[in-house]
Amino acid sequence: MTHTGIQAILTDIEGTTSSIRFVHDVLFPYATAHIPAYVRAHHARLADIFADVRALSGREDLDVEGVIEVLLTWIGEDKKATPLKALQGQVWEEGYKTGAFQGHIYEDAALALKAWHDQGMKLYVYSSGSVPAQKLLYGYSLKGDLTPLFSGYFDTTTGPKLEGTSYTAIAEALALAPEAILFLSDHEGEIAAAKAAGMQTQWVWRDQAHANAVQSFAQIEVKS
Repeated sequence: MTHTGIQAILTDIEGTTSSIRFVHDVLFPYATAHIPAYVRAHHARLADIFADVRALSGREDLDVEGVIEVLLTWIGEDKKATPLKALQGQVWEEGYKTGAFQGHIYEDAALALKAWHDQGMKLYVYSSGSVPAQKLLYGYSLKGDLTPLFSGYFDTTTGPKLEGTSYTAIAEALALAPEAILFLSDHEGEIAAAKAAGMQTQWVWRDQAHANAVQSFAQIEVKS
């Protein structure tokens, strides 16, 4: 599918550039297994995360073990909680750096991102995972260090991915008209929110062919 008048591309990660299975079968289990020991060992410098967990859970009396319990519950629920995402990023950093795993990137996504970058297109990421976690996935990916391709990153600190105001805020941060930005995602709700904000959008649905979606980045043509 062809998109014209594009000055920047904003992409989701999970299910779009990276396999959902990698996130759910590798990253989440690793975080579940390692967060308890990590929190116990580093709780003295996690005061801000602890405060956010207590505020979001409505339980101001949580001690270290209580915070751990809430965090593990949120992982099981796949809750898009900013303090959880921040902590997961710290734990995953250890995993990436020790070689426990590498970030999965679809071959077609890696090739397209490199081609668009070479065209002079500005590339950005918007994911529910924290910005540090995003940089780790792309920096320690199976396709090598892809972070030089990106000009910036956005996470839930910008706003929820299902709200149009979040995409308006991103457009303002990039100093671009929304219609000059192409947003890529596997999630129809995110596509709808970005479209409501005026962005051009492309639904990426890898599981099966669909009239309104592409199964590969190779099917996306971008023109400035």
